[in-house]
Amino acid sequence: MPRIAGVDIPDRKAIRYALRYIHGIGPRFADQILAETGIDPTTKAQDLTDQQVSQINGVIDATYIVEGALRRQVAQNIQRLRDIRCYRGERHRRGLPVRGQRTRCNARTRKGKKKTVAGKKGVKG
Repeated sequence: MPRIAGVDIPDRKAIRYALRYIHGIGPRFADQILAETGIDPTTKAQDLTDQQVSQINGVIDATYIVEGALRRQVAQNIQRLRDIRCYRGERHRRGLPVRGQRTRCNARTRKGKKKTVAGKKGVKG
């Protein structure tokens, strides 16, 4: 398994798709990296030479923020929003959707499992 940017990428996939296993590299960045290094996107990851792997590592290190550094940066950005007590920070604090989605129905991913509230059962009058 080639190790690129500190991540083991899958052997049998084309390098164009294997690069996407690195946090912070998507389809667009993967294609840009391969264009810059001059590597054929259909090449399998296991068929890369050591020189090609080091080229890819060099480009990623010089140009992109990936893996741990990116995760840290995102966490710091969210923490900053919480600290300045802005609307988005408050939504993060409460575990609610941040980008304007409705919460009356759906939003289960952010809100978590349903918390059933006892209703007015059998009240007449």
